[in-house]
Amino acid sequence: MSTHKPVEIEELFGKIELAPENHFWSVIHTKPRCEKKLAEYALKHNISYYLPLTESSRIYQRRKVTFTKPIFPGYLFTIINFYTKRELLYSGYIVSYINVPSQKELVEELRNIWLTRNRRVEMREAMWLSEGLMVEIINGPLKGVSGIVESHKKLEEVHLQVNILHQAVSVKVDPRDVKIIGDYEIVEEEE
Repeated sequence: MSTHKPVEIEELFGKIELAPENHFWSVIHTKPRCEKKLAEYALKHNISYYLPLTESSRIYQRRKVTFTKPIFPGYLFTIINFYTKRELLYSGYIVSYINVPSQKELVEELRNIWLTRNRRVEMREAMWLSEGLMVEIINGPLKGVSGIVESHKKLEEVHLQVNILHQAVSVKVDPRDVKIIGDYEIVEEEE
């Protein structure tokens, strides 16, 4: 049995907002099972990060143990500049940096996931959708969160996507609390 103490960290250090001048959001691909260690390293060096976590439980010898694990294994989201990027490399936990073409898009996606986690709404791993309808949740605990639904017939399952990773989580909502954003066309199926 392992005797090392698990790394316990806060999900967010800093704010999920557009990075200040000369800084930018970056997605870091970490070595396996090193997301929390890298987040702890970033915290010690005063580097803002976001590591979305989910709770998981296991039973060991009739004892239930609850712990947190990353929603997106192998990735950490950070706000960096040239110097902090180099500082993080010294940690030894990084495989590569992923360039973020749209800072605004990533910030909005991360904010949606953070709001959902912060409001203690259950999220499940979901399939990333390359197509779908953009929606906004207009009532309930997730009011203001936007995401994608597969079709107008599946408004109860909203996907919160991180497009740069092609990964998503889904939340269940009342379809009456969902508003479709933008233009869409309903195609009637022939019987």
